Amino acid sequence: MATSFVRALIGLFAISSAVLSLEEAKAEGIFRTEIYPVQTVTLGTVDFLLGKNDGKPTTIAGTLRIPKPGADRLPAVVLVHGSGGVGFNSGMWEDELNKAGFATFVIDSFTGRGINNTIVDQSQLSSYAMMNDVFAALGMLAKHPRIDPGKIAVMGFSKGAVPSLYASMMRFQKAYAPEGASFAAYIGFYTPCNVALIDDEKVSAKPIRLYHGIADDWVPVGPCRDYVARLKKAGADASLVEYPGAYHIFDFQNIPGTMRLPQALTARNCRFEEKQPGAIVNSDTGQPASANDACIERGATIAYNAEATGAARKDVVEFLSKLFNK
Repeated sequence: MATSFVRALIGLFAISSAVLSLEEAKAEGIFRTEIYPVQTVTLGTVDFLLGKNDGKPTTIAGTLRIPKPGADRLPAVVLVHGSGGVGFNSGMWEDELNKAGFATFVIDSFTGRGINNTIVDQSQLSSYAMMNDVFAALGMLAKHPRIDPGKIAVMGFSKGAVPSLYASMMRFQKAYAPEGASFAAYIGFYTPCNVALIDDEKVSAKPIRLYHGIADDWVPVGPCRDYVARLKKAGADASLVEYPGAYHIFDFQNIPGTMRLPQALTARNCRFEEKQPGAIVNSDTGQPASANDACIERGATIAYNAEATGAARKDVVEFLSKLFNK
């Protein structure tokens, strides 16, 4: 009798374990989330442009989502947030990319530095120096057992599109990229392109893709048209997709209607250029660039655009799927 009871318990335990394993497999089949500290440094714009590596050691965090179980190596996309920090659009893009079979790694460049947002004060963190965070993430992912080191793309939004675009420059790769690792694609959404950097046409042979709303009055599309034209002339694989009627952060579904941000800092009427390494000047005045330049203004519009978002989601997934042979 006791033996029968023990056997019954063993049988129940085996069934429970099988059910648990099945449920675990189902859960992991949706996605697995891993949180990582990312060791980086904090530099100012000038020091970054000069190629210095002696910035303040900083620990930030990143969230890796692996979309399916197994031991195979997956392509991945590093997502770099904008001035508002990690937002709901990051989650949307994670879901979209995970469904397509891509792992995602969302970097939080703000929280570990004690920054809430940079909407009204961009000086809290250099957009260019955020490239250190991007390259640190690349180095970490390239060593991950589930990530294909040759299939890691970077995609950034607004302030975060600066490091995701300009990480393509050979100049910055030589100074800051991890040894033996490189991005397979550079994607920017509503990217600030109004600073002409030294050697900014000398970029990776890997594809560069930019997406921008034509109605954007925070970061106008014009400078990106000019930059992409220069890149193409130099032989780069670069393209710009424009969406009529789309404002800044058009892919942020939680924006209630059309919103005006009266204190948002904007350089929409500014053009800058790096005359000498680390020395950025106002192209109109020839004077060193300053937050007090007459072209610096406040006030910008943001609005969700479902049509533009749907088109961008489709385009990005198709582009990456073709690039990574998925």
